[in-house]
Amino acid sequence: MLVTTCLMSLVIVLCWRKSVLLAIAFVVFFGAIEALYFSASLIKFLEGAWVPIALAFIFMMVMYIWHYGTLKKYEFDVQNKVSINWLLSLGPSLGIVRVRGIGLIHTELVSGIPAIFSHFVTNLPAFHQVLVFLCIKSVPVPHVKPEERFLVGHVGPKDFRLYRCIVRYGYHDFHKDDLEFEQDLVCSIAEFIRAESTKTKGSKNDPCKDNDEKMTVVGSPSTHIDSIRMCQDTEDQDQELPETSQLKEIRSPVITARKRVRFLLPESPKMEDGAREELKDLMEAREAGIAYILGHAHVRAKQGSSWFKKLVINVGYDFLSRNSRAPIYPLNVPHASTLEVGMIYHV
Repeated sequence: MLVTTCLMSLVIVLCWRKSVLLAIAFVVFFGAIEALYFSASLIKFLEGAWVPIALAFIFMMVMYIWHYGTLKKYEFDVQNKVSINWLLSLGPSLGIVRVRGIGLIHTELVSGIPAIFSHFVTNLPAFHQVLVFLCIKSVPVPHVKPEERFLVGHVGPKDFRLYRCIVRYGYHDFHKDDLEFEQDLVCSIAEFIRAESTKTKGSKNDPCKDNDEKMTVVGSPSTHIDSIRMCQDTEDQDQELPETSQLKEIRSPVITARKRVRFLLPESPKMEDGAREELKDLMEAREAGIAYILGHAHVRAKQGSSWFKKLVINVGYDFLSRNSRAPIYPLNVPHASTLEVGMIYHV
């Protein structure tokens, strides 16, 4: 409680932009009350007051273990990022079969290619034709303007069809459901493709610039009147069942619904052929569906670590990670479209 009071004084000065005297008065008033509780526990320590001090020590150890394990996990992600040169050596097909659809790879990194991607590529023979490295960040503001919600950029050359999308939410923002979020995400990528086409129109394409991750702020479709809209239609297809000796009495057709996706382009300068081809690939991938690829990391202490580090990581942090609440966004992901990729982090 005393530490929280001290941190609250920083919030008053840095976030609320209030006077330093108000922060000092806050610390003196509430800190004096908490100091009385703490001093009373010290005086009566041998008579039973050791219990709240022991509980405070346990809570402090839990927070330290969680902070230490999370920090080591993030450092592993940063140190084991895949280089862009490795990606370029694979070619536009990434060295594997590209199947129809959009793959959303959730990652905490805002730059670089996560290690979970290389782990996936080296163990599975196929990947989606459009890949999006999706990073959802909570920023320390109440609300993020809809026109500043998405940050979109290319990862590698445009022919690879790899994108990075950073979605920013404030702590009071409402997270949309999966269908509306998917539509906003695809439209933001399409709007980014159109914006990049108008910027580079008339200029020579430099292949060296394709390797740089330049993020562009793209709002949701509802923020701009002249933005790209996505229209989804459902058409029914009749499929006749094959006539065999067992099925010759059955004549009714099987009706399957196929989703058709169309982009409604606003009146704007004519786009170049490369951008139109990129939009076409995105449209076809959206028709095939979206798969959510979530990384599931198992953190372990590497060989040669001290017994204390092994105890903290292999026992303490593993227990907390298995019994703590998961982030909010995986809870909103449709389970039928979810794929978890497990990977062991040796920290």
